Amino acid sequence: MVRALIISADGFEDIELLYPYYRLQELGIDVIIAAPQQGDIVGKVGYKVKASMSFKEAVKQDFDILVIPGGRAPERVRLEAEALEIVRRFFKEDKPVATICHGPQVLISAGVVRGRRLTSWWGIKDDVIAAGGIWIDSPAVVDGNLVSARYPPDEPEWMRSFIALLRERKIL
Repeated sequence: MVRALIISADGFEDIELLYPYYRLQELGIDVIIAAPQQGDIVGKVGYKVKASMSFKEAVKQDFDILVIPGGRAPERVRLEAEALEIVRRFFKEDKPVATICHGPQVLISAGVVRGRRLTSWWGIKDDVIAAGGIWIDSPAVVDGNLVSARYPPDEPEWMRSFIALLRERKIL
């Protein structure tokens, strides 16, 4: 079975985590949420989701897909060494990664943005550029294993592009 990992923390943008969570499940993918600690995490507007494992547990497992939602959570996720290790491994192994909004903050801290084309929330455009990324103002940007989007209204195009990548790579 294909396994997806969503890494997040308190303060996630609710729809940016829930949309890919359920969309990937619809495709028959086993979706796991990991956070700094196992247990409930709470989104910006109050939705709770259960992180069934910590980053420390997740780093020891193998996943096929990585999703990094936005909101305030990336500010917390980027401080966790195991989360950054997970991200670096996905890029080293050229496995599919989807990120949206402030999610690229985690990519920046993991040191995987240099030379990559991506988009994000406009407020972190300068951070992406300062980290060596090529920022594109587009609903969805695909660069190799990475599919990025700006904000919730981009989610349909983001997930269409990500699912197309999964099919192209014969993961689905």
